[in-house]
Amino acid sequence: MAEVNGKRTAAPSGLARKPRSPLGDAWREFLKNKIAVGSGIFIILLTIIAIFAPLFAPEGIDDQKLADNYQEPGARYLLGADQFGRDILSRVIFGTRISLSVAFVAAAVSLVIGITYGLISGYLGGVVDSIMMRIVDIIYGFPFLIFVILLQVYFKAVAARGTGGVAAPLVRLDQQMGGMLFVFIAIGAFYWIDRARIARGQVLANKEKEFVLAAESIGASNTRVIFRHLLPNVLGPCIIAETMAIPGYIFTEAFLSYIGLGVNAPFPSWGMMVNKAQRSMRAHPHVLWPPAIALTATTLAFNFVGDGLRDAFDPRLRGRG
Repeated sequence: MAEVNGKRTAAPSGLARKPRSPLGDAWREFLKNKIAVGSGIFIILLTIIAIFAPLFAPEGIDDQKLADNYQEPGARYLLGADQFGRDILSRVIFGTRISLSVAFVAAAVSLVIGITYGLISGYLGGVVDSIMMRIVDIIYGFPFLIFVILLQVYFKAVAARGTGGVAAPLVRLDQQMGGMLFVFIAIGAFYWIDRARIARGQVLANKEKEFVLAAESIGASNTRVIFRHLLPNVLGPCIIAETMAIPGYIFTEAFLSYIGLGVNAPFPSWGMMVNKAQRSMRAHPHVLWPPAIALTATTLAFNFVGDGLRDAFDPRLRGRG
C-alpha cells in the first residue's frame, strides 16, 4: 500500500512483492556458493560424458595395440597408453560410468531403505521402534568395509562356481553388468543405517505437530501419514546427508576394484587402473595420474556440492565462509 495525499492506495501490481519459499531461499543461497555451483556443473558434465562415453572416447575399453605399450602422451594418445597399448583417455572416460553408477545407484538404494526404515520406526514408536533401532545399533557396531569385502568374496565365489538355483539369474545379471550388481548390493546392504537414524529423528521431531495430528484426526491411515505428511519433512536432511556420503561410495568401489573384488575386467574402474599403474609408476607415471586425478576430482566435487546443500538448507550456517 502507498499513501498519497493522506489516502492509502494499492501498490502497482508490478511492484507487488512475491512470496518467498524456503526452497527458493535455499536455492538462492546455494547459487552464492561458487565452489558448490562449479562442482555441480562439473558433475553434470561428468554425467553427460558417462552417458555418451562411446562418443567421447577415441578408442574402445579393450582395444589393445601391444606395439604402443606405455606410449607417452602425445598426438596419438592424448594421455598416453598403458602396458597393453590401450588408450588411457578412453578407459578413464568409460571408468566415469562405473564411478557415477555407484554414486547414484548406491545412493538411491541407501536412501530408499534408510528413509523407509526410519519413517516406520519413528512413527510407530514403542516396542517396534526399540527393536528396529537395536537392529541398527547391532549393524552399526560391525566394521562396514570388512563386511563389504566378505560379501564381495562370497559373490565372486558364487559367480565363479556358476551354480544354478535362485542365485543363477543374479549371477548372469551381474556378469552382464560387468560385476556392478554385486557391488551395488554389497554397498547398499550396510550404508543405509545413517539415513535411517536421520529419518527417525526427523519423524520424532514432527509427528506431534499440528499437521500430523490433523491428518490422524480425520482418519488418515498410517501409510498416508507417513508417506504423505512426514516424508516431505524427512527428505531434505536425508538427501543432504546422502550427497555427503557419495564420495565414500565412490572410494569403496575404487578400493574393491583395487584389491580385485570390484568390477570384472576389462571394464575399466579407476581403482583397477590405479592398481595396474602402480607397478610401473616410477618408469611410466603417466599411466597413474589420469585415473588418480579423476577419482580425486570427482569425490571432491560431490563433497563441495554436499557442503553447499548443507549450508543452503541450514539457516544457522548461511552467510558463513
